[in-house]
Amino acid sequence: MANTQVQEVKATAKFVRMAPRKARMVVDLIRNKSIDRALEALQFSTRAAAEPVTKVLKSAVANAENNHNLRARTLVVKAAYVNEGPTLKRIRPRAKGSASRINKRTSHITVVVAPGKEA
Repeated sequence: MANTQVQEVKATAKFVRMAPRKARMVVDLIRNKSIDRALEALQFSTRAAAEPVTKVLKSAVANAENNHNLRARTLVVKAAYVNEGPTLKRIRPRAKGSASRINKRTSHITVVVAPGKEA
């Protein structure tokens, strides 16, 4: 079922318990890179967001191979972005009986791969 036209395949991880701002720093590393170079960049990244981004990237590659009969070595990360998910609102007690809010942010991480040349 391999089509001759360019085919985009995507994978999404929703409700990842990580601030979108932190995840975007990692996603910026892999955009427009081949799969091998992107996985290598994520492997050596010291940021905690590298782990969920790696999972999403591997899932997108698996979707391309299994569902669309594309080869992994020809794929390039065409798009990668992080959207904001719902925020968990928590309260922290403060001095004199007051309270302050803690926002525990979540992310939706999306990676789109397509066959093509590395930019």
